[in-house]
Amino acid sequence: MARTFDIRKQTGFTALAITCFAVLYMPIVLLVVYSFNAGSSIAIWEGFSFRWYATAWDNDQVQAATIRSLVIACCASGIATFAAVLAALATTRTKPWKGQTLAFAMVNQPLMVPEIVTAVALLIFFAMIKVSTGYTGLGYLILAHSAFCIPFAYLPVRARLQGMDLTLEQAASDLYATPFQIFRRITLPQLFPGILAGAMLAFVISLDDVVITEFVKSAGQDTLPTYMLGQLRRVVTPEINAISTVLLAISVVMVIAFFFLSRVRK
Repeated sequence: MARTFDIRKQTGFTALAITCFAVLYMPIVLLVVYSFNAGSSIAIWEGFSFRWYATAWDNDQVQAATIRSLVIACCASGIATFAAVLAALATTRTKPWKGQTLAFAMVNQPLMVPEIVTAVALLIFFAMIKVSTGYTGLGYLILAHSAFCIPFAYLPVRARLQGMDLTLEQAASDLYATPFQIFRRITLPQLFPGILAGAMLAFVISLDDVVITEFVKSAGQDTLPTYMLGQLRRVVTPEINAISTVLLAISVVMVIAFFFLSRVRK
């Protein structure tokens, strides 16, 4: 019998894999470790302490930026998920129609275009509106994040719809249930894990976004990531490490939850 090719048994594979993991994750490990540094240096260990977590907690600017980030992320993920559900239903629960492939490409456009291009386009678009209306509130950031997060919410919802068994929906239709009743009582409960997974993924993407926020925000509208970027241009202390560690923990928890919710239950 022909021998199957196993990449794990190739010479040097283990060493290469360990090197890749070290390069990828050692900086993150060091960031977390030095967030507990008692001193002010980000490179010299001076003892274990929660000092910088307490400093970040008591920092009014950090508190304001955190609240602003959470408000934007919650609103943007809600809007993006709602739009993603409608788009997923239109591209999976209808007969094939002209332009369906184009519609799919347009929904996923933010994934295919460099983020800096999307940011510049949103900057120009919202600048025109700001000049015309005089409004400079958080609404622009919420809309910008929503537009960018739609494909991230759309993909889990669409995958869930494509993997669903249509037997129950067909049976309900045979029993004279209306399309709305079928959706509310059968489709939506089965689709809910995909919706929740898409919403969480959109939340994490919005919470961590820097490029689009930097281009669209007005004065005094720093989110937590843009606040950290501003601090890195001045004096760097382990307070930034502490904030980064908290963001990392939130992101990891959300991604793990997304992984379990997006799995197809057998």
